[in-house]
Amino acid sequence: MRQSQERYEVEEDAAPLDMLMAMFEARGWPCEATASEICGEIQGSWTKYQLRGIWRADDGVLQILCLPDVRISKEKLASAQELVSLANEQMWLGHFDIWSNGGVLLYRNGTLLGDDGLLSLSQAQSLVEIAVDECDRFYPAFQFVLWGDRSPADALEAAMVDALGEA
Repeated sequence: MRQSQERYEVEEDAAPLDMLMAMFEARGWPCEATASEICGEIQGSWTKYQLRGIWRADDGVLQILCLPDVRISKEKLASAQELVSLANEQMWLGHFDIWSNGGVLLYRNGTLLGDDGLLSLSQAQSLVEIAVDECDRFYPAFQFVLWGDRSPADALEAAMVDALGEA
């Protein structure tokens, strides 16, 4: 990927990656872009997340991937997959996956844009905020399973109670 040398400024709806680039730059988030993908780093409540926007113009789909730095060992894979299933039941938008190549946990959300293929600033902000919020919401549950040897159901319950108790 090449480092962006341009300053992106958009005032209205724009091509999806241009809008994401403008938003990242406005917030001071480091990012890189190619013709079909933007990749940046965002600080969440628990950890830094790698956020990727992938644009498929032929389909009019913008895919947002948010990757916490969580790798799942073969020994913990079955428990992590069960937790992914339980977490996905709690979500309205997007879902968690575990990539089979490397055991990487990720949040994924695909958005079908209109015929014009443009993204508004409010859409871009919402997509990024939802991705980070969902990763933050379930990050403790994954830590409980991977490092605390808790069952997926117990880990999810503990993480949801902890999240409700924060102010």
